[in-house]
Amino acid sequence: MSDVILDTADAAAIPVRAILEHETGPALDAAPPGGKAYAAITEFKGKAGQILLIPGTDGALASVLFGLGEGGDPMVFRSLAAKLPAGTYRIARAPEGMSADQIAIAFALGSYRFDRYKAHAGEHARLVAEGANAVEVRQVAHACALARDMVNTPANDMGPLQIETIAREIAEQHRAQITVVTGDALLEANYPAVHAVGRAAHPARAPRMIELTWGHEGMPLVCVIGKGVVFDTGGLDIKPSAGMRQMKKDMGGAAHALALGRMIMAARLPVRLVVLTPVVENAISGDAMRPGDVLASRKGLSIEVGNTDAEGRLILADALTRASELEPALTIDLATLTGAARVALGPQLPPFYTDDDELARQIEAAALAERDPVWRMPLWKAYADALDSDVAEIKNDPDGWAQAGSVTAALFLQRFAPSGPKCGPWVHFDIFAWNPRNRPGHPVGAEAQAIRGLYRMIRDRFA
Repeated sequence: MSDVILDTADAAAIPVRAILEHETGPALDAAPPGGKAYAAITEFKGKAGQILLIPGTDGALASVLFGLGEGGDPMVFRSLAAKLPAGTYRIARAPEGMSADQIAIAFALGSYRFDRYKAHAGEHARLVAEGANAVEVRQVAHACALARDMVNTPANDMGPLQIETIAREIAEQHRAQITVVTGDALLEANYPAVHAVGRAAHPARAPRMIELTWGHEGMPLVCVIGKGVVFDTGGLDIKPSAGMRQMKKDMGGAAHALALGRMIMAARLPVRLVVLTPVVENAISGDAMRPGDVLASRKGLSIEVGNTDAEGRLILADALTRASELEPALTIDLATLTGAARVALGPQLPPFYTDDDELARQIEAAALAERDPVWRMPLWKAYADALDSDVAEIKNDPDGWAQAGSVTAALFLQRFAPSGPKCGPWVHFDIFAWNPRNRPGHPVGAEAQAIRGLYRMIRDRFA
Protein backbone atom coordinates (compact mmCIF):
# COMPACT_ATOMS: atom_id res chain seq x y z
CA MET A 1 0.00 0.00 0.00
CA SER A 2 1.08 3.58 -0.53
CA ASP A 3 1.96 5.63 2.54
CA VAL A 4 -1.13 7.45 3.78
CA ILE A 5 0.48 8.32 7.13
CA LEU A 6 2.86 11.25 6.82
CA ASP A 7 5.34 12.80 9.23
CA THR A 8 4.97 16.24 7.67
CA ALA A 9 3.20 17.84 4.72
CA ASP A 10 4.61 20.06 1.99
CA ALA A 11 1.60 22.37 2.15
CA ALA A 12 -0.99 23.26 4.75
CA ALA A 13 -3.04 20.23 5.72
CA ILE A 14 -6.82 20.51 5.97
CA PRO A 15 -7.87 20.44 9.65
CA VAL A 16 -10.22 17.70 10.89
CA ARG A 17 -12.06 18.24 14.17
CA ALA A 18 -13.29 14.98 15.66
CA ILE A 19 -16.18 15.47 18.07
CA LEU A 20 -18.40 13.41 20.30
CA GLU A 21 -22.11 13.58 19.60
CA HIS A 22 -22.90 15.89 22.54
CA GLU A 23 -20.21 18.32 21.34
CA THR A 24 -21.91 18.94 17.99
CA GLY A 25 -23.66 22.18 18.95
CA PRO A 26 -20.57 24.03 20.24
CA ALA A 27 -18.51 22.69 17.35
CA LEU A 28 -20.96 24.10 14.80
CA ASP A 29 -21.05 27.42 16.64
CA ALA A 30 -17.27 27.62 16.21
CA ALA A 31 -17.33 26.46 12.59
CA PRO A 32 -16.65 28.83 9.69
CA PRO A 33 -19.61 30.71 8.22
CA GLY A 34 -22.03 28.36 6.54
CA GLY A 35 -21.09 25.42 8.75
CA LYS A 36 -24.47 25.27 10.45
CA ALA A 37 -26.28 25.49 7.15
CA TYR A 38 -24.26 22.63 5.68
CA ALA A 39 -24.88 20.59 8.85
CA ALA A 40 -28.63 21.12 8.52
CA ILE A 41 -28.61 20.13 4.84
CA THR A 42 -26.61 16.94 5.48
CA GLU A 43 -28.26 16.18 8.85
CA PHE A 44 -24.89 16.12 10.54
CA LYS A 45 -25.37 15.37 14.24
CA GLY A 46 -21.95 14.01 15.24
CA LYS A 47 -23.02 10.38 15.06
CA ALA A 48 -20.26 7.82 14.65
CA GLY A 49 -18.79 8.06 11.16
CA GLN A 50 -20.70 11.17 10.07
CA ILE A 51 -18.62 13.69 8.15
CA LEU A 52 -19.20 17.36 7.38
CA LEU A 53 -17.09 18.98 4.66
CA ILE A 54 -16.98 22.74 5.15
CA PRO A 55 -15.81 24.90 2.22
CA GLY A 56 -13.97 28.18 2.54
CA THR A 57 -14.86 31.48 0.88
CA ASP A 58 -13.08 30.33 -2.29
CA GLY A 59 -15.23 27.19 -2.49
CA ALA A 60 -12.32 24.84 -1.71
CA LEU A 61 -12.50 22.47 1.22
CA ALA A 62 -11.40 24.38 4.30
CA SER A 63 -12.12 22.09 7.25
CA VAL A 64 -13.86 18.89 8.26
CA LEU A 65 -16.04 17.92 11.20
CA PHE A 66 -16.05 14.22 11.99
CA GLY A 67 -18.50 12.53 14.33
CA LEU A 68 -17.42 9.90 16.83
CA GLY A 69 -20.82 9.20 18.39
CA GLU A 70 -20.91 8.97 22.16
CA GLY A 71 -18.51 6.05 22.53
CA GLY A 72 -15.41 7.76 21.20
CA ASP A 73 -13.92 4.60 19.70
CA PRO A 74 -10.78 5.58 17.72
CA MET A 75 -11.51 2.78 15.21
CA VAL A 76 -14.28 5.03 13.86
CA PHE A 77 -11.43 6.84 12.08
CA ARG A 78 -11.37 3.91 9.65
CA SER A 79 -14.51 5.34 8.08
CA LEU A 80 -12.99 8.83 7.91
CA ALA A 81 -10.26 7.56 5.61
CA ALA A 82 -12.86 6.05 3.30
CA LYS A 83 -15.02 9.18 3.15
CA LEU A 84 -12.53 12.00 2.71
CA PRO A 85 -11.72 13.28 -0.77
CA ALA A 86 -8.11 12.98 -1.87
CA GLY A 87 -5.89 15.49 -0.11
CA THR A 88 -3.73 15.95 2.97
CA TYR A 89 -5.31 16.29 6.40
CA ARG A 90 -4.38 16.66 10.05
CA ILE A 91 -6.35 16.01 13.23
CA ALA A 92 -6.81 19.51 14.66
CA ARG A 93 -8.97 18.31 17.52
CA ALA A 94 -9.81 14.95 19.11
CA PRO A 95 -11.33 14.00 22.48
CA GLU A 96 -8.97 14.14 25.42
CA GLY A 97 -7.15 10.88 26.02
CA MET A 98 -7.62 9.50 22.51
CA SER A 99 -4.30 8.13 21.31
CA ALA A 100 -2.74 9.71 18.24
CA ASP A 101 -1.28 6.29 17.38
CA GLN A 102 -4.71 4.66 17.44
CA ILE A 103 -6.20 7.40 15.29
CA ALA A 104 -3.40 7.01 12.76
CA ILE A 105 -3.57 3.21 12.60
CA ALA A 106 -7.35 3.33 12.20
CA PHE A 107 -6.99 5.86 9.38
CA ALA A 108 -4.37 3.67 7.69
CA LEU A 109 -6.49 0.51 8.01
CA GLY A 110 -9.50 2.36 6.60
CA SER A 111 -7.46 3.55 3.62
CA TYR A 112 -6.81 0.02 2.42
CA ARG A 113 -7.95 -0.89 -1.09
CA PHE A 114 -7.28 -4.00 -3.12
CA ASP A 115 -6.68 -2.63 -6.61
CA ARG A 116 -4.19 -5.11 -8.07
CA TYR A 117 -6.48 -5.95 -11.00
CA LYS A 118 -7.79 -2.43 -11.68
CA ALA A 119 -6.14 -0.10 -14.17
CA HIS A 120 -7.06 3.10 -12.31
CA ALA A 121 -6.66 2.82 -8.57
CA GLY A 122 -7.41 6.46 -7.68
CA GLU A 123 -5.80 8.64 -5.05
CA HIS A 124 -5.94 8.35 -1.26
CA ALA A 125 -6.56 10.87 1.46
CA ARG A 126 -3.41 11.21 3.57
CA LEU A 127 -2.99 12.07 7.23
CA VAL A 128 -0.20 14.03 8.89
CA ALA A 129 0.17 11.97 12.06
CA GLU A 130 0.97 14.72 14.54
CA GLY A 131 1.92 13.28 17.94
CA ALA A 132 1.94 9.69 16.68
CA ASN A 133 4.80 7.26 16.24
CA ALA A 134 4.43 7.40 12.47
CA VAL A 135 7.19 4.86 11.83
CA GLU A 136 5.57 2.15 13.94
CA VAL A 137 2.09 3.00 12.63
CA ARG A 138 3.32 2.56 9.06
CA GLN A 139 5.04 -0.72 9.91
CA VAL A 140 1.87 -2.16 11.46
CA ALA A 141 -0.35 -0.80 8.68
CA HIS A 142 1.89 -2.20 5.94
CA ALA A 143 1.97 -5.61 7.62
CA CYS A 144 -1.84 -5.66 7.89
CA ALA A 145 -2.08 -4.61 4.24
CA LEU A 146 0.25 -7.45 3.28
CA ALA A 147 -2.01 -9.97 5.01
CA ARG A 148 -5.09 -8.50 3.32
CA ASP A 149 -3.42 -8.41 -0.10
CA MET A 150 -2.42 -12.05 0.23
CA VAL A 151 -5.91 -13.13 1.25
CA ASN A 152 -7.61 -11.04 -1.45
CA THR A 153 -5.39 -12.34 -4.23
CA PRO A 154 -7.05 -15.24 -6.09
CA ALA A 155 -5.51 -18.67 -5.90
CA ASN A 156 -4.19 -18.61 -9.47
CA ASP A 157 -1.84 -15.79 -8.38
CA MET A 158 -1.36 -16.82 -4.72
CA GLY A 159 -0.20 -20.42 -4.74
CA PRO A 160 2.41 -22.16 -2.59
CA LEU A 161 5.30 -20.72 -4.62
CA GLN A 162 3.99 -17.15 -4.27
CA ILE A 163 3.69 -17.52 -0.49
CA GLU A 164 7.23 -18.89 -0.40
CA THR A 165 8.40 -15.90 -2.47
CA ILE A 166 6.78 -13.46 -0.04
CA ALA A 167 8.37 -15.25 2.91
CA ARG A 168 11.77 -15.06 1.21
CA GLU A 169 11.33 -11.33 0.56
CA ILE A 170 10.49 -10.74 4.24
CA ALA A 171 13.48 -12.80 5.29
CA GLU A 172 15.80 -10.85 2.99
CA GLN A 173 14.43 -7.50 4.16
CA HIS A 174 14.98 -8.33 7.85
CA ARG A 175 18.07 -10.54 7.53
CA ALA A 176 16.28 -13.66 8.69
CA GLN A 177 17.12 -17.25 7.76
CA ILE A 178 14.64 -19.28 5.75
CA THR A 179 14.37 -22.95 4.84
CA VAL A 180 11.76 -24.50 2.58
CA VAL A 181 10.98 -28.20 2.20
CA THR A 182 8.94 -28.98 -0.92
CA GLY A 183 7.07 -31.91 -2.45
CA ASP A 184 8.24 -35.46 -1.72
CA ALA A 185 11.12 -34.06 0.34
CA LEU A 186 8.48 -33.46 3.02
CA LEU A 187 8.41 -37.21 3.63
CA GLU A 188 12.18 -37.35 4.11
CA ALA A 189 12.00 -34.35 6.45
CA ASN A 190 9.18 -36.00 8.44
CA TYR A 191 6.24 -33.78 7.54
CA PRO A 192 3.94 -36.62 6.41
CA ALA A 193 0.62 -34.93 7.16
CA VAL A 194 1.58 -31.81 5.19
CA HIS A 195 2.58 -34.02 2.28
CA ALA A 196 -0.64 -36.06 2.43
CA VAL A 197 -2.88 -33.01 2.28
CA GLY A 198 -0.99 -31.32 -0.56
CA ARG A 199 0.18 -34.20 -2.72
CA ALA A 200 -2.87 -34.13 -5.04
CA ALA A 201 -2.01 -30.66 -6.36
CA HIS A 202 -0.23 -30.01 -9.66
CA PRO A 203 3.56 -30.35 -9.27
CA ALA A 204 3.96 -26.60 -9.85
CA ARG A 205 1.81 -26.10 -6.74
CA ALA A 206 3.51 -28.74 -4.62
CA PRO A 207 3.09 -28.60 -0.82
CA ARG A 208 5.85 -27.10 1.27
CA MET A 209 6.91 -26.27 4.81
CA ILE A 210 8.37 -22.80 5.19
CA GLU A 211 10.44 -21.99 8.29
CA LEU A 212 11.69 -18.45 8.87
CA THR A 213 14.04 -17.73 11.80
CA TRP A 214 15.09 -14.30 13.09
CA GLY A 215 16.79 -12.86 16.15
CA HIS A 216 19.64 -13.79 18.45
CA GLU A 217 20.22 -17.09 20.22
CA GLY A 218 19.43 -16.85 23.91
CA MET A 219 16.44 -14.56 23.49
CA PRO A 220 12.98 -15.90 24.40
CA LEU A 221 11.72 -17.95 21.44
CA VAL A 222 8.33 -17.03 20.00
CA CYS A 223 6.91 -19.41 17.42
CA VAL A 224 4.13 -18.18 15.12
CA ILE A 225 2.36 -20.75 12.94
CA GLY A 226 -0.06 -20.05 10.09
CA LYS A 227 -2.31 -22.39 8.14
CA GLY A 228 -1.56 -21.97 4.44
CA VAL A 229 -4.22 -23.75 2.36
CA VAL A 230 -4.05 -21.69 -0.83
CA PHE A 231 -7.33 -23.14 -2.06
CA ASP A 232 -9.64 -25.63 -0.38
CA THR A 233 -11.88 -27.69 -2.62
CA GLY A 234 -12.71 -29.85 0.36
CA GLY A 235 -10.82 -32.70 -1.29
CA LEU A 236 -12.82 -35.81 -2.11
CA ASP A 237 -15.38 -34.62 0.45
CA ILE A 238 -15.88 -31.78 -2.00
CA LYS A 239 -17.47 -28.52 -0.91
CA PRO A 240 -20.60 -27.22 -2.65
CA SER A 241 -19.93 -24.30 -4.98
CA ALA A 242 -21.18 -21.72 -2.47
CA GLY A 243 -18.82 -23.08 0.17
CA MET A 244 -15.89 -23.08 -2.23
CA ARG A 245 -16.36 -19.55 -3.55
CA GLN A 246 -14.14 -17.75 -1.05
CA MET A 247 -11.67 -20.56 -0.37
CA LYS A 248 -8.83 -18.47 -1.76
CA LYS A 249 -8.83 -17.07 1.78
CA ASP A 250 -8.00 -20.41 3.41
CA MET A 251 -4.35 -19.37 3.51
CA GLY A 252 -5.31 -16.48 5.78
CA GLY A 253 -3.48 -18.01 8.72
CA ALA A 254 -0.19 -18.07 6.81
CA ALA A 255 -0.77 -14.49 5.66
CA HIS A 256 -1.41 -13.39 9.24
CA ALA A 257 1.60 -15.30 10.58
CA LEU A 258 3.92 -13.66 8.05
CA ALA A 259 2.40 -10.25 8.76
CA LEU A 260 2.79 -10.64 12.53
CA GLY A 261 6.35 -11.85 12.02
CA ARG A 262 7.09 -8.82 9.89
CA MET A 263 5.76 -6.49 12.63
CA ILE A 264 7.98 -8.19 15.23
CA MET A 265 11.07 -8.00 13.05
CA ALA A 266 10.46 -4.41 11.92
CA ALA A 267 10.16 -3.31 15.55
CA ARG A 268 13.20 -5.41 16.50
CA LEU A 269 11.42 -6.81 19.55
CA PRO A 270 13.75 -8.59 22.01
CA VAL A 271 12.76 -12.12 21.00
CA ARG A 272 13.98 -14.92 18.79
CA LEU A 273 11.25 -15.54 16.23
CA VAL A 274 10.33 -18.62 14.21
CA VAL A 275 7.48 -18.42 11.69
CA LEU A 276 6.20 -21.77 10.42
CA THR A 277 3.82 -21.89 7.48
CA PRO A 278 2.75 -25.26 6.09
CA VAL A 279 1.44 -24.40 2.61
CA VAL A 280 -0.70 -26.73 0.49
CA GLU A 281 -3.52 -26.83 -2.02
CA ASN A 282 -6.32 -29.21 -1.01
CA ALA A 283 -6.93 -30.44 -4.54
CA ILE A 284 -8.66 -33.43 -6.11
CA SER A 285 -6.79 -35.96 -8.23
CA GLY A 286 -6.04 -39.65 -8.35
CA ASP A 287 -3.48 -39.13 -5.57
CA ALA A 288 -5.78 -37.28 -3.19
CA MET A 289 -6.15 -38.53 0.37
CA ARG A 290 -9.39 -40.41 0.92
CA PRO A 291 -11.96 -40.55 3.72
CA GLY A 292 -10.91 -43.45 5.90
CA ASP A 293 -7.19 -43.12 5.17
CA VAL A 294 -4.87 -43.28 8.17
CA LEU A 295 -2.03 -40.75 8.04
CA ALA A 296 1.28 -40.60 9.84
CA SER A 297 2.22 -37.39 11.62
CA ARG A 298 5.49 -35.81 12.69
CA LYS A 299 4.61 -36.47 16.33
CA GLY A 300 4.14 -40.16 15.63
CA LEU A 301 0.40 -40.17 16.30
CA SER A 302 -1.68 -41.91 13.64
CA ILE A 303 -4.59 -39.85 12.33
CA GLU A 304 -7.74 -41.24 10.74
CA VAL A 305 -9.09 -38.97 8.00
CA GLY A 306 -12.82 -38.93 8.60
CA ASN A 307 -13.32 -35.92 6.37
CA THR A 308 -10.89 -34.57 3.76
CA ASP A 309 -12.37 -31.09 4.28
CA ALA A 310 -10.89 -30.96 7.79
CA GLU A 311 -7.42 -30.66 6.30
CA GLY A 312 -6.13 -27.51 7.98
CA ARG A 313 -5.71 -29.18 11.35
CA LEU A 314 -3.67 -31.95 9.68
CA ILE A 315 -1.00 -29.61 8.35
CA LEU A 316 -1.00 -27.63 11.60
CA ALA A 317 -0.38 -30.87 13.51
CA ASP A 318 3.01 -31.29 11.84
CA ALA A 319 3.85 -27.60 12.26
CA LEU A 320 2.93 -27.62 15.97
CA THR A 321 5.11 -30.68 16.49
CA ARG A 322 8.00 -28.89 14.80
CA ALA A 323 7.40 -25.94 17.13
CA SER A 324 7.55 -28.20 20.19
CA GLU A 325 11.00 -29.40 19.12
CA LEU A 326 12.23 -25.80 19.37
CA GLU A 327 11.06 -25.50 23.02
CA PRO A 328 9.42 -22.08 22.52
CA ALA A 329 8.59 -19.65 25.29
CA LEU A 330 5.34 -18.89 23.45
CA THR A 331 3.54 -20.56 20.54
CA ILE A 332 0.76 -18.88 18.55
CA ASP A 333 -1.13 -20.50 15.70
CA LEU A 334 -3.51 -18.67 13.38
CA ALA A 335 -5.90 -20.47 11.07
CA THR A 336 -9.11 -20.01 9.12
CA LEU A 337 -10.08 -23.33 10.60
CA THR A 338 -13.82 -23.82 11.17
CA GLY A 339 -17.19 -22.53 10.11
CA ALA A 340 -18.30 -23.38 13.63
CA ALA A 341 -16.32 -20.40 14.95
CA ARG A 342 -18.42 -18.11 12.77
CA VAL A 343 -21.63 -19.75 13.97
CA ALA A 344 -20.53 -19.13 17.56
CA LEU A 345 -19.16 -15.59 17.26
CA GLY A 346 -19.77 -14.29 13.74
CA PRO A 347 -17.25 -12.83 11.29
CA GLN A 348 -15.93 -9.93 13.38
CA LEU A 349 -14.96 -11.68 16.62
CA PRO A 350 -12.31 -14.44 16.32
CA PRO A 351 -12.18 -16.96 19.16
CA PHE A 352 -8.95 -18.03 20.77
CA TYR A 353 -8.08 -21.06 22.88
CA THR A 354 -5.44 -21.51 25.55
CA ASP A 355 -5.23 -23.24 28.91
CA ASP A 356 -2.90 -20.54 30.26
CA ASP A 357 -4.98 -17.99 32.16
CA GLU A 358 -2.22 -15.40 32.41
CA LEU A 359 -1.57 -15.50 28.68
CA ALA A 360 -5.31 -15.19 28.04
CA ARG A 361 -5.44 -12.14 30.30
CA GLN A 362 -2.54 -10.53 28.45
CA ILE A 363 -4.13 -11.24 25.06
CA GLU A 364 -7.46 -9.78 26.17
CA ALA A 365 -5.82 -6.65 27.59
CA ALA A 366 -3.73 -6.03 24.47
CA ALA A 367 -6.68 -6.70 22.15
CA LEU A 368 -8.84 -4.25 24.07
CA ALA A 369 -6.12 -1.60 24.04
CA GLU A 370 -5.65 -1.98 20.27
CA ARG A 371 -9.39 -2.28 19.50
CA ASP A 372 -8.59 -5.59 17.81
CA PRO A 373 -11.42 -7.76 19.14
CA VAL A 374 -11.02 -11.42 20.13
CA TRP A 375 -12.92 -13.69 22.52
CA ARG A 376 -11.61 -16.53 24.67
CA MET A 377 -13.35 -19.87 24.21
CA PRO A 378 -12.93 -22.97 26.39
CA LEU A 379 -10.78 -26.00 25.71
CA TRP A 380 -13.61 -28.14 27.09
CA LYS A 381 -11.95 -31.44 27.96
CA ALA A 382 -15.21 -33.42 28.05
CA TYR A 383 -15.40 -33.11 24.26
CA ALA A 384 -11.97 -34.68 23.69
CA ASP A 385 -13.49 -38.19 23.49
CA ALA A 386 -15.24 -37.10 20.28
CA LEU A 387 -11.84 -37.31 18.57
CA ASP A 388 -11.29 -40.98 19.47
CA SER A 389 -10.80 -43.24 16.46
CA ASP A 390 -11.54 -46.96 16.18
CA VAL A 391 -8.54 -47.57 13.92
CA ALA A 392 -6.04 -44.81 14.77
CA GLU A 393 -4.91 -42.78 17.75
CA ILE A 394 -6.97 -39.72 16.79
CA LYS A 395 -9.30 -38.65 13.98
CA ASN A 396 -9.69 -35.30 12.29
CA ASP A 397 -13.51 -35.14 12.32
CA PRO A 398 -15.15 -35.30 15.75
CA ASP A 399 -18.25 -37.31 16.53
CA GLY A 400 -21.41 -35.31 15.97
CA TRP A 401 -22.55 -35.49 19.59
CA ALA A 402 -19.91 -32.93 20.60
CA GLN A 403 -21.36 -30.32 18.20
CA ALA A 404 -18.86 -27.57 19.18
CA GLY A 405 -16.74 -27.77 16.02
CA SER A 406 -14.35 -24.93 16.83
CA VAL A 407 -13.73 -26.33 20.32
CA THR A 408 -13.05 -29.86 19.09
CA ALA A 409 -10.72 -28.51 16.38
CA ALA A 410 -8.75 -26.71 19.09
CA LEU A 411 -8.68 -29.89 21.18
CA PHE A 412 -7.27 -31.76 18.17
CA LEU A 413 -4.49 -29.17 17.81
CA GLN A 414 -3.75 -29.30 21.51
CA ARG A 415 -2.69 -32.95 21.13
CA PHE A 416 0.21 -31.72 18.97
CA ALA A 417 0.96 -28.35 20.59
CA PRO A 418 4.18 -27.71 22.55
CA SER A 419 3.95 -28.87 26.14
CA GLY A 420 6.22 -29.90 28.97
CA PRO A 421 8.57 -28.13 31.35
CA LYS A 422 10.76 -26.58 28.63
CA CYS A 423 7.87 -25.14 26.59
CA GLY A 424 5.84 -22.05 27.32
CA PRO A 425 2.12 -21.67 26.64
CA TRP A 426 0.28 -22.22 23.37
CA VAL A 427 -2.68 -20.31 21.96
CA HIS A 428 -4.82 -21.05 18.92
CA PHE A 429 -6.79 -18.41 16.96
CA ASP A 430 -9.66 -19.49 14.69
CA ILE A 431 -9.82 -16.38 12.48
CA PHE A 432 -12.16 -15.54 9.60
CA ALA A 433 -9.87 -13.02 7.82
CA TRP A 434 -12.79 -11.60 5.84
CA ASN A 435 -15.34 -8.77 5.82
CA PRO A 436 -18.59 -10.20 4.41
CA ARG A 437 -20.33 -6.83 4.11
CA ASN A 438 -19.21 -3.44 2.90
CA ARG A 439 -18.92 -0.58 5.40
CA PRO A 440 -16.92 2.65 5.15
CA GLY A 441 -13.34 1.75 6.00
CA HIS A 442 -14.22 -1.96 5.97
CA PRO A 443 -14.53 -3.00 2.31
CA VAL A 444 -15.82 -6.44 1.44
CA GLY A 445 -12.84 -8.76 1.31
CA ALA A 446 -9.84 -9.60 3.42
CA GLU A 447 -9.47 -8.32 6.96
CA ALA A 448 -6.51 -8.51 9.32
CA GLN A 449 -7.67 -9.96 12.63
CA ALA A 450 -5.99 -10.41 16.03
CA ILE A 451 -2.43 -9.63 14.91
CA ARG A 452 -2.34 -6.01 16.07
CA GLY A 453 -3.34 -7.14 19.55
CA LEU A 454 -0.88 -10.03 19.42
CA TYR A 455 1.93 -7.69 18.40
CA ARG A 456 1.22 -5.50 21.40
CA MET A 457 0.96 -8.51 23.71
CA ILE A 458 4.34 -9.84 22.56
CA ARG A 459 5.89 -6.38 22.84
CA ASP A 460 4.62 -6.01 26.42
CA ARG A 461 5.25 -9.62 27.52
CA PHE A 462 8.90 -9.63 26.47
CA ALA A 463 9.74 -5.99 27.17
